[in-house]
Amino acid sequence: MGSCGGGTPPSSPPTKTKSPAVEKKKEGTAQVAEKKEPEKKEPEKKEEGEYSYNPAGKPDPFKPFIQLTPVKSDISQLKLVAIISTPEGNIALVEDATGKGYFLKKGTLVGKNDGKVTKILKDRVIIEEVYQDVLGQTKTSEISLSLHKFEEGGES
Repeated sequence: MGSCGGGTPPSSPPTKTKSPAVEKKKEGTAQVAEKKEPEKKEPEKKEEGEYSYNPAGKPDPFKPFIQLTPVKSDISQLKLVAIISTPEGNIALVEDATGKGYFLKKGTLVGKNDGKVTKILKDRVIIEEVYQDVLGQTKTSEISLSLHKFEEGGES
């Protein structure tokens, strides 16, 4: 019986034969499954408790309500509305062409060329903008936004 190598391979275990009744049941279930597939031509209906979210036309929940820095707009389109004095430093309130308001602090980047707010004085904001001219040289320009003073007095 048990020797190493060189012998006849052991015979495979006898296969079990299934009774004809079991085979008929499997055939019957296969036919039932085949019959059900053609009936599923209708689109699947959602269950009553299922909800589908459509974000079209709704605000982005991850976008802040108030933006602290202006969107990349031209500095010439910004209008200085107010300057707020605080112990930490002055804060400027500017308004863009669409009427949206933004707060500026010292160091805030403003405009298409990322101008940097360098000073916020009592009556104006000074922005330093670094750009390249047509020759490729780096230039710095100072842009000043002045606070518009309203004239007091009424119509006579």
